[in-house]
Amino acid sequence: MNILLLLAPFSVVLGLIAVAAFVWTLRSGQYDDISGSAERILLDEADPLPTPTDPESPPT
Repeated sequence: MNILLLLAPFSVVLGLIAVAAFVWTLRSGQYDDISGSAERILLDEADPLPTPTDPESPPT
């Protein structure tokens, strides 16, 4: 029964930390462009490897 005196305040503090973290992410704008993030994963932004023009040039 004594463990409840420790676990109850601990769970309340942990819940308040989670709410504070969620409010912080809302204010920092993490959820502003949800559809853009969903579409951005489908785009291929990787640049292809450049083809060497001079066979004697060292690779970069």
